[in-house]
Amino acid sequence: MIDPVAFEIFGMGIRWYGIFMATAILLGTLLFIKEGRKHGISDDDMTDLALYCIPTGVIGARVYYVLFNWSYYQGDFMQMINIRGGGMAIHGAVIGGLLAGYIFCKKRKLVFWQMTDIAAPSIILGQAIGRWGNYTNQEAHGGPTDLPWGIIVDGIKVHPTFLYESIWNVLVFTFLIMYRGKKKFHGELIALYFVLYSVGRFFIEGMRTDSLMLGPLRMAQVISLIFIGVFGWFIMYKRKKTDTVI
Repeated sequence: MIDPVAFEIFGMGIRWYGIFMATAILLGTLLFIKEGRKHGISDDDMTDLALYCIPTGVIGARVYYVLFNWSYYQGDFMQMINIRGGGMAIHGAVIGGLLAGYIFCKKRKLVFWQMTDIAAPSIILGQAIGRWGNYTNQEAHGGPTDLPWGIIVDGIKVHPTFLYESIWNVLVFTFLIMYRGKKKFHGELIALYFVLYSVGRFFIEGMRTDSLMLGPLRMAQVISLIFIGVFGWFIMYKRKKTDTVI
């Protein structure tokens, strides 16, 4: 297993987790700005929106994770804000980012659902890259397996569920990029992102051994089912109401 610390600067360890997260954010932002140009949206608006959503997304990801692990973090504020060792929840990141994006779009008079469609491929691309940070932290893996692509964690060969999700995310990203010119209404791409990502996450989450729990249920599976239902209905409803291609 790879050393989680990539290198040191002035005695401070720079972790692979942070490098993968930074890479995901950078490439996702560059793609977001590039896609915005195709819709005639200025680089300033796109960059400002990213600067609103990225930190809010990071905060949302951490708050979500801490809340569902409250028994561990309770009373230790420094551990609550220590993201260098992992502990980020993508559902919290997306919720936080969308809330910030909605407020920003209202202020700048941008079409919120159009902006979410532009962002959708960037979000899933970032997730595909960011999952590799779980590998270096030896987290987000599954249970024991004899499959040849299993990885060794604490001396046990386990399912590399981070890899399964990364591959699924790349497939979703590819689909969204290919489909974006065929969408029928604003909001369709982000809705497809939620549905497709959630389908993969539901099954992959069932293999994991470190899932956030909501009582006896795996929280990510519950959220995934909600997203599939809500955004699946949204797509069907909007397609019935939409006669022309945007």
